[in-house]
Amino acid sequence: MSTAKYLVTGGAGYIGGVVAAHLLEAGHRVTVLDDLSTGFREGVPGGADFIEGRVQDAARYLDASYDGVLHFAAFSQVGESVVDPEKYWVNNVGGTMALLAAMRGAGVRRLVFSSTAATYGEPVSTPLTETDPTAPTSPYGASKLAVDHMITGEAAAHGLAAASLRYFNVAGAYGRHGERHDPESHLIPLVLQVALGRRPSISVYGDDYPTPDGTCVRDYIHVADLAEAHLLAMDAITPGEHLICNLGNGNGFSVREVIETVREVTGHPVPEVLAARRGGDPAVLVASAATARDRLGWKPSRPELADIVADAWDFARAVGAERGA
Repeated sequence: MSTAKYLVTGGAGYIGGVVAAHLLEAGHRVTVLDDLSTGFREGVPGGADFIEGRVQDAARYLDASYDGVLHFAAFSQVGESVVDPEKYWVNNVGGTMALLAAMRGAGVRRLVFSSTAATYGEPVSTPLTETDPTAPTSPYGASKLAVDHMITGEAAAHGLAAASLRYFNVAGAYGRHGERHDPESHLIPLVLQVALGRRPSISVYGDDYPTPDGTCVRDYIHVADLAEAHLLAMDAITPGEHLICNLGNGNGFSVREVIETVREVTGHPVPEVLAARRGGDPAVLVASAATARDRLGWKPSRPELADIVADAWDFARAVGAERGA
């Protein structure tokens, strides 16, 4: 696509910020809309216009000058969604409903949505494909699946050109854009915190799964590869169709492989503590990215775990230096 103007909701967050940076590097104009409830002002890339506001109020900001929307404005903590489900329905579902209405009103007819592997729930096969059953096990996953259904209806009824990209485990960093979650729940940044001396050890939740080393296996994808898929998706979508694509490397790494890779990359010891299994943790969760390859022409260029960890490590140290840690 030639130079275009995009609204990036949630563009002060981890993934939204990296996607916004890629859009700018591709020569596009970008406006970030974020209420900073979980994002950070410094996460907005230089060169992007910034509006501090809620996605529910998108109609105030969206007009016909925009060529499309990339939608990342969602709460994403699985555990929190279990104890506070209404927060997820109001923001993730209600916010997207308001965004779709704003797009319809402004005549903006292209959307790429940040979806998730949590829409599948417990996998029935490995690797997971887009035709596998969707049975989310948390309100978070259910809210994202509800939005997918909403977008399907919008495409059929109103000619929206749309894609939902279902992420697996996103990690790594892109320059000054990396994971700053608070609280942090993702394995790689947690293990890096141990290497930095910010926590004493990393918990390994179960070592008796039917996997080579007994620990859970997950599909890790570099955040920059993920961002590139969004730009390809914006070019690939067609009016009236809702394309759904998994994004992953297609292979998995165990919890202990991640820990050992962090040790090798950082040169620091990483004590681990064995803990009981967590309910609902599948043994293996790996994506088939065949649809993304076939429909988007996408292929991860940074599939090695060591490269993902090394970029995350550089970012973690830079943040530590900023904080004087």
